Amino acid sequence: MRYAFSTLGVPGLPVPDVVRLAVAHGYDGVELRAHPEEPVHPGIGARQRASVAAEFAEHGVRVLTVAGYARVADPDDAEPLDALVELAHDLGASYVRVFPGGRGGPDDDGIAVRRLRSVAALAADRGVRVLLETHDSHRTGAAVARVLDRAGAPGLGALWDVMHTWLGGESPAESYAALAPHLGYVQVKDIASAQDTTPLPLGAGVLPLADCLAPLGPDGWLCWEYEKRWYPDAAELPGLLSAGRERLATLLAGAAPSAHPPPLDS
Repeated sequence: MRYAFSTLGVPGLPVPDVVRLAVAHGYDGVELRAHPEEPVHPGIGARQRASVAAEFAEHGVRVLTVAGYARVADPDDAEPLDALVELAHDLGASYVRVFPGGRGGPDDDGIAVRRLRSVAALAADRGVRVLLETHDSHRTGAAVARVLDRAGAPGLGALWDVMHTWLGGESPAESYAALAPHLGYVQVKDIASAQDTTPLPLGAGVLPLADCLAPLGPDGWLCWEYEKRWYPDAAELPGLLSAGRERLATLLAGAAPSAHPPPLDS
């Protein structure tokens, strides 16, 4: 298993410092928050993209994901999916993250299916997968799988945010069973309670991380999304990174993987 962390935990940090954190704390990759307030986003030019890609490659750290903010089930969302895919391709990233962002209407699924299909061919051509995260209007594995089953296109997949499926009332076994055919990778975190989602060190909260990791095989990626950007009073992530990676390794070593787990993408 390989480990990544999200730059949501170190908002605004320059790329060289992000890379140094990954190297210093034994992380294999990074999920880059692609927002205009961050150093890397779809508005940067070709020269800057090449510089970012070179910085990561020089130190043997992978850009795992371009974490965009497109809401594919929102009919009024205007973030261009193709721009996110092109950015991911230019950085050598495997994935683009998108949100559902539905409004609770009867055609939320249909809107998401049409929008995902609209970029699926480009994503496949660029060697990128667009992952729909378990989040907001489609926070369960069952809801995300329902959309992806309908979309039925290459270049698409699922990102399992273990907090949202838990908040949605699914057990880890239920979430994994629904998402396994589509799963890109797993996003881990920990929180104090359903009412207090302030980020905590892994293992210090209530999320059933061991149960979430139990069905996973030895391959693939785990990404720690520590939401410091939204909780400024939370502890600083850099001081937690090494212990977090060690915690995940310990949980994986103690897990009993299923007999034939479908592999996560490499």
